[in-house]
Amino acid sequence: MNTKEVVLEAMKKAGSPVNAGKIVEMTGLDRKEVDKAMNELKAEGAIESPKRCFWQPK
Repeated sequence: MNTKEVVLEAMKKAGSPVNAGKIVEMTGLDRKEVDKAMNELKAEGAIESPKRCFWQPK
């Protein structure tokens, strides 16, 4: 499972919008890896932001 998949899965498990810090806590991944994966997911349109700095799967 690559980093993007891990991040997306963590978002789904959270059940509500989360920020990058929460994903780091949930997955144990490095913050830089999480930020990079989230940027890629944003570019692909796989995640959306219902409020500032919080993200959820589309």
